[in-house]
Amino acid sequence: MKALLSKVRAFAREEDGVALTEYLILLALLVGGVIGAVTLAGTNLSNVWNGWAGWFTTELTAP
Repeated sequence: MKALLSKVRAFAREEDGVALTEYLILLALLVGGVIGAVTLAGTNLSNVWNGWAGWFTTELTAP
């Protein structure tokens, strides 16, 4: 048990472990933000895309 505790303390003192943890937290926040944005805007983007597709097929004719 003492060996595990000393390894945890050594990891906490190292700056590499802290930097890695910070980067993982930032990555998780970015991924969460992207997923949230796509989820919120997904339906609206689909409606706009379908509107443009309908306009192209009905309004534009090939020469």
